[in-house]
Amino acid sequence: LAVRCPRLRLRSLSAATSAAWLAAYGLFVLTENSTVLSAAIVITLVGLIMYLHFVKIDQESLLVIGSLGIQVTSSYASGKESTTFIEMSQVKDVVINEAIHMQKVIYYLCILLQDPGDPQGVSEVVPLFQSSKPRLDCLIEVYKSCQEILEQRKTAPQSS
Repeated sequence: LAVRCPRLRLRSLSAATSAAWLAAYGLFVLTENSTVLSAAIVITLVGLIMYLHFVKIDQESLLVIGSLGIQVTSSYASGKESTTFIEMSQVKDVVINEAIHMQKVIYYLCILLQDPGDPQGVSEVVPLFQSSKPRLDCLIEVYKSCQEILEQRKTAPQSS
């Protein structure tokens, strides 16, 4: 299952770049020092490259294999990928959780990890699709698919 994030908005990117360069030009006019303009250009370009490589996620995917585990992959705008694997023996359940943020209810999918010391307890909550923030109807489809695989795992005969 894969969820694509909204594309990089050229309008907001150009507005931020223009604001930084206008501020640098204002400093240049006051100080008459050309290094201010050069530094502003270098800093905004380095900042853009860092944003694309470390922050802006284009796609998030979830691969659930009942006999092995769950693989969560994030693909960044620069092409870099980050992958996390969770063994199925650690997975207690997959749930849709809700949070309130700025007078708005946000729904997100979470993996509940089983506490090794307490079989009924939860040791960690791993949120999924944090960058893409899919709508509730999309989350429900992913949730149903995950639950089908988890149910197959629970009903399958345990091998010794």
